[in-house]
Amino acid sequence: MKSLSKIVYIGLIALILIPFAAFGLSGMVISAPIALLCGLVYAFIFENPYPKFNKKCSKYLLQVAVVCLGFNMNLQESLKSGADGMMFTVVSVIGVMVMGVMFGYWMHINRKTAYLISSGTAICGGSAIAAVGPVLKADTDEMAVALGVIFILNSIALFVFPPLGHMLDMSQTQFGTWAAIVIHDTSSVVGAGEVYGEQALQTATLIKLTRALWIIPLAFATMFIFRDKTGKVSIPWFIFLFVLAMVINTYVQLPQVFVDVMVWIARRGMVVTLFMIGASLTIKMMKSVGVKPLLLAVLLWVVISVSSLFVVLNTVDVQ
Repeated sequence: MKSLSKIVYIGLIALILIPFAAFGLSGMVISAPIALLCGLVYAFIFENPYPKFNKKCSKYLLQVAVVCLGFNMNLQESLKSGADGMMFTVVSVIGVMVMGVMFGYWMHINRKTAYLISSGTAICGGSAIAAVGPVLKADTDEMAVALGVIFILNSIALFVFPPLGHMLDMSQTQFGTWAAIVIHDTSSVVGAGEVYGEQALQTATLIKLTRALWIIPLAFATMFIFRDKTGKVSIPWFIFLFVLAMVINTYVQLPQVFVDVMVWIARRGMVVTLFMIGASLTIKMMKSVGVKPLLLAVLLWVVISVSSLFVVLNTVDVQ
């Protein structure tokens, strides 16, 4: 069974990366939602044979894909399209953190678990939890529960939000802004944006990475709140590389072949990342979550989704 799981795991990754165009099948491509679904199905049937590799590779592959995506974005146009989303980033981040801690207290949820779930919802999912956890000195169980809750909702988001955007007749910019605020992990934000359209992809990526920078002040605030000045702060350096890539693409005439290659790496890398994230969401992880933490995460998700939708529809220009 273990040998079969390895063969299927490697085979699915190869299938995602196959350049179908070489076989005259240019219309065939494994999309982000399908890759995530394949990963989820795989996790329910097999035991992941490479859990450590899967975790590390998905983390670094996501970062490489995001940086490569920067080579297809114009800095001035991206800042203009993402300006509306940045305006209420501060309010939404602080608001979710405060509500999460308060709701967690009222629901009698472990203080650190509630704080981690709030961090993941407010900023950038698993990345925020992984960054804040060591500062918080959270134990393995607290980290596992928070990550499990966020991963479950993050997986659902990729399938739910693009159809909702179309149902609400949202523009590319509106959907990109909304997705960046309400979808937890950067991987699913980019995946949802790609499904919705090129402008949605660029807007969502820029705003989400801007929100991800909030990991730094949140980590320092966590040290103060929990009275621990010895915690290690993890800085998401790849975001600065993403900005550098945009600057280069904006002010340097890059060969089109180079840009095309970077775009291909970004898109395929993101799809492989989503497969790996799905493959890590095991039944064991889902069972370890518990009802109350899941309810807290859903409650925060509903509040931020509805409130930000109202703001986006009434403040972001239709483009």
